[in-house]
Amino acid sequence: MITIVDYNAGNLTSVYRALKYIGVCSEITNNPQKIENAERIIFPGVGHAKSSMESLKRLKIDAALKNAFARGVPIMGICLGTQIILSHSQEGDVDTLNLIDGKCVKFSFDDKTLKIPHMGWNDIKICRKHFILKDIKEGDEMYFVHSYYPVPDDDKNVYATSEHGIKFACAIGYKNLFAVQFHPEKSGEIGLGMLKNFSIWEGE
Repeated sequence: MITIVDYNAGNLTSVYRALKYIGVCSEITNNPQKIENAERIIFPGVGHAKSSMESLKRLKIDAALKNAFARGVPIMGICLGTQIILSHSQEGDVDTLNLIDGKCVKFSFDDKTLKIPHMGWNDIKICRKHFILKDIKEGDEMYFVHSYYPVPDDDKNVYATSEHGIKFACAIGYKNLFAVQFHPEKSGEIGLGMLKNFSIWEGE
């Protein structure tokens, strides 16, 4: 059973439907006790970092996630859920969950032909092996929608990159936590394969 975290940040139903499609049981909840005691967790999200952190604290989900991480529960972040596992976000200038040391920064380009948000299909490049990424091949594309991107302090936490004006981290991880800036639930069979891999991943 995968627990999908509901903190009023959207994108929950598409994750639930993707898991159902590949035959993986899941539930959506904002109950901190259920989250803390989950078998494994998906932490998705589309929205604003500051308001999302306010929701997490109000619902006491921030502590539940930290406690689940500390006891080794496999956790997968998606999009906003990837950005706010870091220490700080430029979006709202807010301190975030600090599960991985680093920050979330906004794209900024002198070239005005480069659109923000970065939206659509883009290829990813694997820079470190990971079980969840084991079926990804060179040239495989994922679906992105974001204006901010993760910057871990330690390059060893970066597992894949993509490019939009600059090279940026699009898959990061540490121990039993793995997170992607793109949307695997919207990335066709390749993305569904990643979710399937997560459903049996035991953490590292």
